[in-house]
Amino acid sequence: MARIDLEHIRHAYGEKPASAADYALKEVHHEWSDGGAYALLGPSGCGKTTLLNIISGLLQPSEGRILFDGKDVTDLPTQERNIAQVFQFPVIYDTMTVYDNLAFPLRNRKVPEADVDRRVREIIEMIGLGDWARRKARGLTADQKQKISLGRGLVRSDVNAILFDEPLTVIDPHMKWQLRSQLKKLHRQFGFTMVYVTHDQTEALTFADKVVVMYDGEIVQIGTPAELFERPSHTFVGYFIGSPGMNVLPVAIDGSRARIGETEIVLDHAPAIAAGAKTELGIRPEFVRLGRDGTPVRIAKIEDIGRQKIVRAEFSGQSIAIVIPEDGEIPAEPRVTFDPAAVNIYANSWRVGGEG
Repeated sequence: MARIDLEHIRHAYGEKPASAADYALKEVHHEWSDGGAYALLGPSGCGKTTLLNIISGLLQPSEGRILFDGKDVTDLPTQERNIAQVFQFPVIYDTMTVYDNLAFPLRNRKVPEADVDRRVREIIEMIGLGDWARRKARGLTADQKQKISLGRGLVRSDVNAILFDEPLTVIDPHMKWQLRSQLKKLHRQFGFTMVYVTHDQTEALTFADKVVVMYDGEIVQIGTPAELFERPSHTFVGYFIGSPGMNVLPVAIDGSRARIGETEIVLDHAPAIAAGAKTELGIRPEFVRLGRDGTPVRIAKIEDIGRQKIVRAEFSGQSIAIVIPEDGEIPAEPRVTFDPAAVNIYANSWRVGGEG
């Protein structure tokens, strides 16, 4: 296992990039701890796979260095970085049995056969293919083949890191939950450094100790699931994490007061904002209180999703979402208040100042 240092990494697919817009991956400068479980989360095209391929050695960065435990590996090919990578679509040996597919990377490294057998049996049970051990891989379903690919990435105990590029795309929903749980169990047991690429927030939040949120070629926040939910550093994080996402409303700031239309909200701090910055207020739908006090709202739609309801409403000329319990009361003349501790203020999309 290894600590991974990304030192001022940038990458452009075209020659001679002239501006920031020419870079698919803008500057990334972070340290990822030895034994950490990280998820790279973001929409398609945000740079997740580019960054993963730079770490693995499949791609040479235009600028910057990658270090494993302090050793510069930027110019080393993939095979010399001692990593395992699991891709979105299964890469397996069709003519081999399930058992031999898992044993291959160990035998290739001259691991004693007794150790090969012990390790393969352990992993093959973990991925639920014990009954298929002697079957040729050719006849298996797509999700079974991806389980083999996952198992082959997990079977080695000597790797610097295990990299997963959206590995559960072809796995059915129930098995996704099961395999994520098994990956977390394996991480706790062996302390692998794991980096998991996904666009699915549920996968990221349930797998990782730290989630790395990427947007438009850069990392906009690294944090625990609670940190991303409660204190999004960027409006994109607020929008992308949560269902529904954070309400982001244009706001005018005057000291410790925020004004949305004709509504004034008293903040518990006076955010420092540069002149001319675009200012917005962010608050999660879970922290908007619907009742008989506060600012009047006009309800446009109510979505009943079982354990709770999502109320879509108009607040001071702006659309907002409000989450209430399934049996929550909706007054005939509804009004809303905001939980002051849950209010976030943003300048040019980045959170500024204060804990509330």
